[in-house]
Amino acid sequence: MATIQKAEMQDIESILDIWLNASLQAHGFIPASYWEHQLIPMRDLYLPLAENYVIKENQTVAGFASLLRSESALAALFIAPHQQGLGYGTALIDFFKQQCDELHLNVYTENTAAVNFYQQQGFKTISQAMDQNTGHAELSMTWSKP
Repeated sequence: MATIQKAEMQDIESILDIWLNASLQAHGFIPASYWEHQLIPMRDLYLPLAENYVIKENQTVAGFASLLRSESALAALFIAPHQQGLGYGTALIDFFKQQCDELHLNVYTENTAAVNFYQQQGFKTISQAMDQNTGHAELSMTWSKP
């Protein structure tokens, strides 16, 4: 059975590996070099700003999520490509829904699998804007406790 826990130092390499591989798979509309250049900022800047949680199956990191609690923002949710569709993403969302009254996130419009996933989780689109870094459209989505 999968377990969710706060990420520890020894999980960072797995987190970065999952982030890069899942980003490359989900965002084929953005050059791979963009994601490769984001690896160091992800490790040194973005992950330290957030509360990071991993979901593990048999002590192996299957995915992770990052929460900016002060903003109720789901900053990242990534599952290893070969482990997608097994309920890990839903488990991480449910984990945060138990702790937060609302959640906000941004997702690329072209990442239709993720958009559909978030809609199935009860997220509603509130706006669309252009991501300045990539030039691709992003949806802002939100979920609120009933």
